[in-house]
Amino acid sequence: MGEPQARPATPKGEPLPPRVTMPLLTLITQQSLDEDYLHAAERKVTAAPQVPHGRPRRTAAVVIAVFGLLVTVAAVQNSRDAGVNDASRASLVSQIDNRRHAVSSLQDRIVRIRDDNVGLQRRLDQVTSTEQEASARVRRLGARSGFLPVTGPGVRITVEDPPNADATTLVRDEDLAKLVDGLWSAGAEAIAVNGHRLSVLSAIRNANVAIHVNGVPLTPPYTVLAIGDTKSLQAKLLASPVGAEFFSLARQLGFGYSIRPVGSIDLPAARGPRIESVRTGSSHDTHPPGPQEAHQ
Repeated sequence: MGEPQARPATPKGEPLPPRVTMPLLTLITQQSLDEDYLHAAERKVTAAPQVPHGRPRRTAAVVIAVFGLLVTVAAVQNSRDAGVNDASRASLVSQIDNRRHAVSSLQDRIVRIRDDNVGLQRRLDQVTSTEQEASARVRRLGARSGFLPVTGPGVRITVEDPPNADATTLVRDEDLAKLVDGLWSAGAEAIAVNGHRLSVLSAIRNANVAIHVNGVPLTPPYTVLAIGDTKSLQAKLLASPVGAEFFSLARQLGFGYSIRPVGSIDLPAARGPRIESVRTGSSHDTHPPGPQEAHQ
């Protein structure tokens, strides 16, 4: 550090005042600030009113009273809020319990409804199964009775009069009836003769020399279509007593006949009166007409 510089002295040997030796910029700044502070202090002293000596005490008392009032109000409010909070909490707990009970009741109801649905579904399945069985039985009965059109495999049998036939060697109604009865006994499900579907009410009869089926006269050759199992229908027909009797008679009288399987046969529904009522009886009531019934 450098040595302190000596201040200039007056002619009498006294040092000069700081305002003489101080740099001009510093002097202006400090003097200006000091004068400003001085003027501000003087204005405050001049403008300040004369306050009585006892007023600060009264003001303090009022402040303390107001503060106490605020504390009291806050305490009362807190007490009230505590009561409200307790009531709100109790209300929430009660609502939760009620909702929990309602949810439990709904769950029990859901379980009961689910059990009811299971029972109803079981009953629906039973009713549906019964309906399907009934519909299938109606179709079977309709097919076998002749009043519903049917399609299926089967056999085609063609029968015609012998050459140079006379009244004694012509194919007659009882001959076709034997063939038809043999097909029924062999398991045929539906039969038609020359396109006329046989039903439980059908009759094969002779009128003079013509054979009538369902009241309609036929002309030879006679084509018999029977729906059934092509693998067994022909064999069962030949093995049945009525079928064997027909083929034996055909050979004796010289009938011309042929039999062959067919992959698909379409048979129409039978025409004529329908059954208006059914009397429940023995099991043969639902079977196709027997040998004598088809001939009548």
